[in-house]
Parts: sequence; C-alpha cells; structure tokens
Amino acid sequence: MSKLFTPIEFNHVQLKNRIVMSPMCMYSCMKQDGKMTPFHETHYISRAVGQAGLVMTEAAAVLPEGRISHEDLGIWSDEHIEGLNKLNEQIHSYGSKTGIQLAHAGRKAQLDSAIYAPSALAFNESSKTPTEMTITDIKRTIDAFKEAARRAKKANFDIIEIHGAHGYLINQFLSPLTNKRTDEYGGSKENRYHFLSQVIDAIQTAWDGPLFVRVSTDEYDEHGNTMGDVIYFAEQMKQQGIDLIDCSSGGVVPASIKPYPGYQVKRCETIKQNVAIATGAVGLITSGLQAEEILQNDRADLVFIGRALLRNPYWPKVAADELGDQLDAPKQYERGWR
Repeated sequence: MSKLFTPIEFNHVQLKNRIVMSPMCMYSCMKQDGKMTPFHETHYISRAVGQAGLVMTEAAAVLPEGRISHEDLGIWSDEHIEGLNKLNEQIHSYGSKTGIQLAHAGRKAQLDSAIYAPSALAFNESSKTPTEMTITDIKRTIDAFKEAARRAKKANFDIIEIHGAHGYLINQFLSPLTNKRTDEYGGSKENRYHFLSQVIDAIQTAWDGPLFVRVSTDEYDEHGNTMGDVIYFAEQMKQQGIDLIDCSSGGVVPASIKPYPGYQVKRCETIKQNVAIATGAVGLITSGLQAEEILQNDRADLVFIGRALLRNPYWPKVAADELGDQLDAPKQYERGWR
C-alpha cells in the first residue's frame, strides 16, 4: 500500500490515511451568528464520505471581532457547540477524524465593528486601521483561545489547529512587518513569539488532544520573517508540545505570489528536517502521485488538500486509483467503487 493510505497517529489519535481536508473559509453563516448551516454539513460530511483521513473545518473565530467576515464560522459562544457536535457525529460515522482551526483575523477582519491588531497598521489602503491591542486586550484574546479549545473538546473534535498563518492575528504578532510593539510582545523574534506561546499554553489547559499550528513559512517580503525565524518558532512550538506544523505561506502583507505545483513543499521539508517535527504540506497538491512523492521522500507527514477537494469530494478515491491502492468505500457506495 502507498504511504498516502498508511495510518498515522498523533497523541493517541489515529488517522486512517494521510489526506487532510485543508481548512478553507466558506463565508456561509448567512445569519451572521457563526453557527453551522445545512451547507456546512453537506460540505464537510461529503469529504468524510469521500474518505479523507482528517476533515478540518474552516477558520472558526474565537471572538466576534476576530471574524474575517460577518459570515464566518464561530466558536466564541457555547451556543456554537451543538451544531459542531452534530457535524462531528456524522463525520465520525464515516471513519474520518475531525479538526477545527481556531482563528482570530486581527487587522484583516472586514467587519463593521472595531478591529484589533498588535500595531495600528492597516493591511492596505482600502482596509480599516485597527486599534492597537492593550495588554488587557491581549489577555482577553488568549483566554478566548482557551475557551474555544474547551468548546472544541465538548463538541468532540479530535484535533485542534491554531491559525498562525496568512497574516491573521497570530501571524501579525510573529511578523516584524506587522508587529511594531515596544513591549514584551514586540521587537525580537523571542518577544514576537510570546503571544503564540501564551495561546498554546492557554489552550493546553483546556485541551489534551493533538495540537497543530499553521504558519506562513514565507512572507514574500525581504523585511519579513526569514526561514531562520520560522525555524526558531518551530523549535519553540516543538518544545511546547505541538504535534505538527502545517506549512503554508503569504498573506501577511500584499505581495505578488506566483504559485506552482508544490510551491510550498520545500520550506515544509526544511522545517521537518531541521526541527525534527511532523509537518503538513499544502499548496497546489493535485494528484496522488504528487502526494505520494512528498510523503515517500520524507518531506511531510500529511498532505493538506484544498482546491482539489473542492473540485471533487472523492479525491481520495481518484488518488487511490492512480496509486493502484484499494480504498474501502462507504457501504452505500461499494458497488460503484469496486
């Protein structure tokens, strides 16, 4: 059997294969309450039917002002638990594990209300200027991540991913491009890591399952974090007990990016080899052969599939056929998958 369809375990949670549905915002909470809708149920459950090993939800905001848009999924209230729990029950029934990405948009929130960031710097000329966070704001946000983790546990998620990439709040603290603070949360890379460090510690008081972090491994700006900085952050995360680093890139400042198949995999491999931590590869991974190459060459431990799974919920079946593997079908679909 190919490595893509070999089980893997993180902190006592076993995934049946290495295929992850990458977190992708759907902007579909039309009542603007952050709650699950019938669309979300169809969207996520169908990928479990398609046999992805891990189905991860889109970014779920830990505070209302942490949404990217008013239509984002939320986990800032106990009222969100019931819908998320029902979703997990269905996904689990098809043998897939579930993950939730906990997030705060920071200065990239496109909301009518006030928005917050490490420093009062707008993303671009058309964006709102955020309010610089006070120490009280920071502590409130850290506590919100902890409470979100508590709700994720009650909702029966298997894995939590902290969103520290794409220029959202945690990434804004990590990056010298967006963090101009002069207190304990700004300046040196050690200080810039302080916020994420405290978020991780807080989450771990409410959550004892696998914990992933998504990072932007390249900020596409000569004044942004270097690979050395990212490796330092990864080393700190490993010491704090993070199970896997999900290696994406960009989004911190406006930049011209020319993506190509696997364009983020080399940096993912560099982190894996230098830090000796599990990594997830993401970014224009479209075929089973490509995914298998990444895993067999020890460049990553999981492959996060995004747009290819939007095009085809049954991408795992296509990949299995391509690799000559037998993928077990849901019993309702067996006659079509033989």
